[in-house]
Amino acid sequence: MYKYIIRPLLFSLDPEKAHRFTFSYLKFICKIPFVPALLSALFKVEHPLLEREVFGIKFKNPVGLAAGLDKDAKLYKELSNLGFGFIEIGTLTPKPQAGNPKKRLFRLIEDSGIINRMGFNNEGVEAAIERLKQNKNVLIGGNIGKNKVTPNEEAVSDYLYCFEHLFDYVNYFVVNVSSPNTPNLRTLQEKEPLKHILNTLQQHNLQKEKTKPILLKIAPDLTNDQLMDIIEIVKETEIAGVIATNTTIERKELKSHNQKETGGLSGKPLTQRSTEVIRFLHEKSEGAFPIIGVGGIFTEKDALEKLAAGASLIQLYTGFIYEGAGLVKRINRVLLKANRI
Repeated sequence: MYKYIIRPLLFSLDPEKAHRFTFSYLKFICKIPFVPALLSALFKVEHPLLEREVFGIKFKNPVGLAAGLDKDAKLYKELSNLGFGFIEIGTLTPKPQAGNPKKRLFRLIEDSGIINRMGFNNEGVEAAIERLKQNKNVLIGGNIGKNKVTPNEEAVSDYLYCFEHLFDYVNYFVVNVSSPNTPNLRTLQEKEPLKHILNTLQQHNLQKEKTKPILLKIAPDLTNDQLMDIIEIVKETEIAGVIATNTTIERKELKSHNQKETGGLSGKPLTQRSTEVIRFLHEKSEGAFPIIGVGGIFTEKDALEKLAAGASLIQLYTGFIYEGAGLVKRINRVLLKANRI
């Protein structure tokens, strides 16, 4: 039904309009008393064999929603009814910011991809906190970044601000230094500035009564030498793990007419590369830390390949937009079947 009726209708709209419409509609129907329970019955697959304990957190299933869809924590409760084991919000910045000028979101339908140059558009960390105060049982990851106007030399203060303010409201943190849509942000992936950010956050983390896992989200465009640096940095800073990967700036063998739009590319063109990065990190580190695999998961096979490459958990974004909530259910069913064998 989704692919043949709902998706064509949504894809007839501008991508950002479709996003706002979907959010408004899902928010509206979930206010109807029986609808959340109905959605849960339709899409959730629950079984002890699907549960995973990763970086000290128990996940009901290993399929999460990647950051970028629910930037401001406006729909995490409703989205959790669609079968996700966890929801990652953000990227959040200390101050609200409008992001880059529109048009900034493009579907590459022939390639089953999306290009975005949103630019960390969000209402700020404190607005998200007000919504997260209503959370009762949804497992939340907090993806944090810096404001565009903050110079890289002062970036650590933005990450620390978000960390301190969000600490009581999320289950884990993700440091995003890999978005291609904030000028010069990716230079923070270089060894020394990255170590400074992560060490600072860890120092504050260790002062808490109970620490929270901190993960690093990396770009798929890193070289093998840079990936080896990431492994070293994760071990040295003792953060909990890595999310592999963010969107790519590569444009190889694409068919869509708008393939040259600037921004980060996600979806099927990223499937192979993200799996390669997961496998490289897992093998070269000898499984020293957990990896959340994300990038081009459109089928159950894609999900199994990410997990076989070394991912402990996976996340959906573009595949969810193209395939609908049924994809979450299908993946969890296949995983349950595999675990029963």
